[in-house]
Amino acid sequence: MTDKLFIGCHLSSVKGFEHMGREALSIGANTLQFFTRNPRGGRAKDIDPEDAERFLALARENGFGKLVAHAPYTLNPCSATEKVRAFAYTAMEDDLKRMEFIPGNYYNFHPGSHVGQGTEKGIELITELLNRVMRPEQTTTVLLETMAGKGSEIGGRFEELRAIIDGVELDEKLGVCLDTCHVSDAGYDIAGDLDGVLEEFDKVIGLSRLRALHINDSLNPLGAHKDRHARIGEGTLGLEAIVRVISHPQLAGLPCILETPNDLDGYGREIKLLRESRQDRL
Repeated sequence: MTDKLFIGCHLSSVKGFEHMGREALSIGANTLQFFTRNPRGGRAKDIDPEDAERFLALARENGFGKLVAHAPYTLNPCSATEKVRAFAYTAMEDDLKRMEFIPGNYYNFHPGSHVGQGTEKGIELITELLNRVMRPEQTTTVLLETMAGKGSEIGGRFEELRAIIDGVELDEKLGVCLDTCHVSDAGYDIAGDLDGVLEEFDKVIGLSRLRALHINDSLNPLGAHKDRHARIGEGTLGLEAIVRVISHPQLAGLPCILETPNDLDGYGREIKLLRESRQDRL
């Protein structure tokens, strides 16, 4: 348990790891998230091992928390289309190999949408993929993201994530990333009853599985099943609710990643606001 706040935002990896690290430091961040490849496609940029080493040194020197890599949005392991599932396998297998250039961090993905096959079949396909791509020697922890439950999306209920975990053989290398916007849109009252939501999470999944947080306000009311992020304090959750999340003792030490609609300066302002608001609360 630590009182240190690890907070950052989503940054572009186009210019490499060291550049991302320096951008993070320029806005007061001490963690970050990046896409492993084009978020709307399949192409992955070649990794420069020397750049990765320079970043790791920079991160150590500046006390960075765990990093969160994000799989592309096009990755859908429970698609009804074989070609889409094949891409999910190829991309995730490659991503987990590439993650070993920055060992010991997190790889987050959206569980996917079953598109009419049913939740049970969707969960079966997701666990099948994870059992194929995960390796005993990997140092990366794979994170299932909590989702808003829109359409045929898997992961809007904690029980669905639990079912995936139960079907994965290397489950010790599996965790969860909780998104504040998503869980609220899914119907969990994180703004009005944070302790109750965490209690439910612990009962169904186990808080030891919770490894990272996506910190977002929401444009939609509780239970809307929409998934539209808002800047901190400009949505239905509000600043105070977000500060309670990042200040909660059971969530201490987790990387907090902003995915709000912002540019770099906007992220810097949000990070400053959240650090100051959290300090006032402690």
